[in-house]
Amino acid sequence: MNIVNTLNEKLLKQVFGEEQNAPLSLSQYQYMAFMYSRTENAIAVLSDMKANKSYIYNGKVAKELGFTEHETLKEINSIWEEDIFKKIHPDDLLEKHLLELKFFNMLKSLPIPERSDYHVKSRIRMRNRDEKYIAMAHRMFYVSSAVNGSLWLALCLYHFPYNEAETTASAGLIFNSATGKTINPDPQESNKLLSVREKEILQLIRKGKMSKEIADLLSVSINTINRHRQNILEKLRVSNSLEACRIAERMNLI
Repeated sequence: MNIVNTLNEKLLKQVFGEEQNAPLSLSQYQYMAFMYSRTENAIAVLSDMKANKSYIYNGKVAKELGFTEHETLKEINSIWEEDIFKKIHPDDLLEKHLLELKFFNMLKSLPIPERSDYHVKSRIRMRNRDEKYIAMAHRMFYVSSAVNGSLWLALCLYHFPYNEAETTASAGLIFNSATGKTINPDPQESNKLLSVREKEILQLIRKGKMSKEIADLLSVSINTINRHRQNILEKLRVSNSLEACRIAERMNLI
């Protein structure tokens, strides 16, 4: 999906120094992920944006999803766990990435010390070893940032829901574990992502209007329209206008 490809590019093009703003080393964060896989029987994925690598620890839930449980880590040269993504229902995978896009935008506006207080929670459908969709829970944390604010390490957990109320797929929410505050990334919150003019232009793009036509309708230059179009793509983390319209609709921006 374009939204994944663009977010991938944004994350990997971040600037990192020699030292991260973290109280722990990479090996200690790896041990943290390992312990989640043991204590919660979860699949734990620690993704390193600086090195473009992920470290995957399969707890006992892995067997139910058709993976092999292993005591030691599996290392892949990507920040995306594609084998796991293939198990997720396509609709839920899109909602998962949309939620993570909102989470990314929110964290970038927060002071670094506050970022680790937040994580996203969602309920997704995943294919089990019998190729049937079952309810699963997903949580995602950015556990460490670089001194300059670049997001360094992300931790994703896949496990069984804790109770019956969590067995239905949902768009998810953002949770502050330090305060107990829940943030539902609803349309009112997302509505601030694009300006009024950008929404107006995107609505015209959705109707099939070209940049020259939009410029004439709004009585501005074509360069102004193209600049707005580029800003829209950057804000929505997508690579083309078609995907921008699709994502904006799903986020209730237009």
